Amino acid sequence: MKPLAERMRPKSLKEYVGQSQIVGDGAVLRNIIESGHIPSFILWGPPGVGKTTLAGIIAEQLSRPFFTLSAINSGVKDIRETIQKAKSKRFFDAPQPILFIDEIHRFSKSQQDSLLGAVESGIITLIGATTENPSFEVIPALLSRCQVYILKHLEVLNLKSLVDQAVNHDEYLSKLDIDIAEYDSLIKFSGGDGRKILNSLEIVINNSDRTEKIIVTNDLVDRIIQQNIAQYDKTGELHYDIISAFIKSIRGGDPQATLYYLARMIEGGEDPKFICRRMIISASEDIGMANPNALLLANACMQAVQNIGMPEGRIVMSQCAIYLATCDKSNASYMAIDKALATVRQQPNLSVPLHLRNAPTKLMKQLDYGKGYKYAHDYKGNHVQQEYLPSGIQGTEFYIPQGNPAEQRIKARLDRQKNNT
Repeated sequence: MKPLAERMRPKSLKEYVGQSQIVGDGAVLRNIIESGHIPSFILWGPPGVGKTTLAGIIAEQLSRPFFTLSAINSGVKDIRETIQKAKSKRFFDAPQPILFIDEIHRFSKSQQDSLLGAVESGIITLIGATTENPSFEVIPALLSRCQVYILKHLEVLNLKSLVDQAVNHDEYLSKLDIDIAEYDSLIKFSGGDGRKILNSLEIVINNSDRTEKIIVTNDLVDRIIQQNIAQYDKTGELHYDIISAFIKSIRGGDPQATLYYLARMIEGGEDPKFICRRMIISASEDIGMANPNALLLANACMQAVQNIGMPEGRIVMSQCAIYLATCDKSNASYMAIDKALATVRQQPNLSVPLHLRNAPTKLMKQLDYGKGYKYAHDYKGNHVQQEYLPSGIQGTEFYIPQGNPAEQRIKARLDRQKNNT
């Protein structure tokens, strides 16, 4: 028997749940689909929000030949063979085939290069699906030939709708006496993932007595899902939960937990680039000025893993993860830029002080551009007191050093400069 999520996969836009921002009435992608002339595009969003389903619906609605590849197990040879099959479908007035590539971010540069000619010449319409930012993972030449549409986590009403549809219309569940008394735990475990909420529901039903009325409550869901966590995770659906635990273990300074979650991801086949990117972010967000070397090491880790590949890359990632977990921590840089951005949004057009302005023309000099600027290197200690912030926010502190040794040294230096000592 197919899984519930597969049995409930929508077959038309009318059945499709969520993503009204791109496929709702009057939305941009909906209009394009209804016009019958779709460009190549990439669907970017988290797991379980309908990327694969939407591609299939588009092909069905437009009566296009539909070819699929998964970046996990397809190589250049598979791509070329599929393009050749698509080319064989192009005769007379036959509609342009659609090639759907799931997890396109996992394709190498050479694999993505092999798509360019077919996309450029119109042999295929490419629809890619990715959970990663296409700006980082799709080569510029291919990205420039594709629109990008962003899909979001499903909202609470969408998730409830999926559950209700499954209970009322699934060929198996509709024959059972099921009452969804509470939705909260199903929604909690889903994390906005439609596939996940249907899998959770199926696990709960399969572990209940189906000869009696099944009343789905939060307590029942919590108990059964916790007992079946291995089954719940076997397809990697806890992807975001595990990376979250990994980063929080680094932030909390626990190298043992950090290594455990790193091992979970490696063993589960997680993309090493995904892990390395998250470590780079953590090195700046959670460690920052407490130890600037953390960012250098995290960046070097990503380069090393790309150079040597797996499985040896696990050793480099382990070293980096342990280093990050055992560093002093500071989120001062993260807090500082957010505070600065908030100030800019509130007061976006404050004038730059005249003495800091560039004066490349005679008129600008006559208008006192640059007048009174003090060149710091002409003064003792390469520092001189003068105002750098615009009028209206003078004295504002965006960066506030924290209590770790490195930032206490920075604080002492800033205090000396402020006091001109």
